Amino acid sequence: MSLESVRAFFAEKAPDLTVIELDDSTATVALAAAAHGVEPGMIAKTLAFRVGERNLLVVARGDARIDNRKIKETFGGKAKMLDAESVVALTGHPVGGVCPFGLATPLAVYCDVSLQAFDEVVPAAGATHSAVRLAPGRIAELTDAQWVDVCQEASLA
Repeated sequence: MSLESVRAFFAEKAPDLTVIELDDSTATVALAAAAHGVEPGMIAKTLAFRVGERNLLVVARGDARIDNRKIKETFGGKAKMLDAESVVALTGHPVGGVCPFGLATPLAVYCDVSLQAFDEVVPAAGATHSAVRLAPGRIAELTDAQWVDVCQEASLA
């Protein structure tokens, strides 16, 4: 269902985008980068957090690390990464295929400024073997995401 919800999302909001399906798993940043022939930073990973009473998604470059201080300042509280079961329940996507598209539950989406280092990034598309290529700004546009700065500087990551 997850891959299908992403396909339906793109059919409605961005029919020009094509979901890429591969035989090989792209469930980790390293696997995805190798499979798509890009550097790890170009993989746009989607992380699910709970801050206080709200759940949210942060999309960041694949080689970035979350900065706990920045995330606390940005979202007004300590962020706890959601467990795999909660991620599937909220997004409808399996871990390794999580993306901000075709979500099972409406969630606030935030794009980290680290993505802006690239003209094109490759986020998952609802399954551990699917992805899509698009500009970081297009992710924000399609998901009504706000831009935030919640990752460590690249030299520290």
